[in-house]
Amino acid sequence: MDLEISGARVFLEVPIDVPFLGRFQLSETIVVSWIVMALITLTCIWLTRDLKEENISKRQAVAELLVETANNFVIGNMGEKFRYLIPFVAALFTTSVVSNLISLIGLRSPTADLSTEAGWAVVVFIMITSQKIKTNGVGGYLKDFTTPIPVMTPFNILSELATPISMACRHFGNILSGVVINALIYGALAVASSALLGLLPGALGKVLSQIPILDVGVPAVLSVYFDWFSGVMQAFIFCMLTVMYIANAAEESS
Repeated sequence: MDLEISGARVFLEVPIDVPFLGRFQLSETIVVSWIVMALITLTCIWLTRDLKEENISKRQAVAELLVETANNFVIGNMGEKFRYLIPFVAALFTTSVVSNLISLIGLRSPTADLSTEAGWAVVVFIMITSQKIKTNGVGGYLKDFTTPIPVMTPFNILSELATPISMACRHFGNILSGVVINALIYGALAVASSALLGLLPGALGKVLSQIPILDVGVPAVLSVYFDWFSGVMQAFIFCMLTVMYIANAAEESS
């Protein structure tokens, strides 16, 4: 097992031997992703225990509110015929939010790894493509690449492939930028704390200069934006793009 210290986090890559699969690296992204899925699963089990029709508990009220919000979001943006996508969109949003916010407890967010968003974007791209083929047929789907004139076919293909790439890079870039900016702020405040407190005379200055006092408080305030607001907003944008792309695919093919 190799350990690499980067800033305040420890990144783990554990070599695993799997029969018939060979040797692969178990990265921190995979481990934290499993933690995220476990947290979501346990929370759902806890929220849906002992459901009642009358005299419901506060826990059940929260669960019903979350379900109603997901229903309104999908049906309001896509229509009643896309009701079957409610579980997928709700799971996508919840996974994205929890993955973004898990950095608050010291774990590296899985969404700071491009492979995570790339996987989500590929799934969404397959759903968009399948929706176009479902309503317009394979021939109609391929014919769309030649519109308005056949010479535009290469550009239409590039435009089609740009959809998952742009979705993945947009989400990844915003989350990673927040991680990098927070790390830079922590480092800058530690240097500033050492420089300022090092001006104190004698042993007091030497001792206090080793303590990053300025790292207490200021990063927490900035975390309200970079972790909470940005994390929730990026999850919302990714899900909004998902439902709009799929809905537009159905409208263009109808």
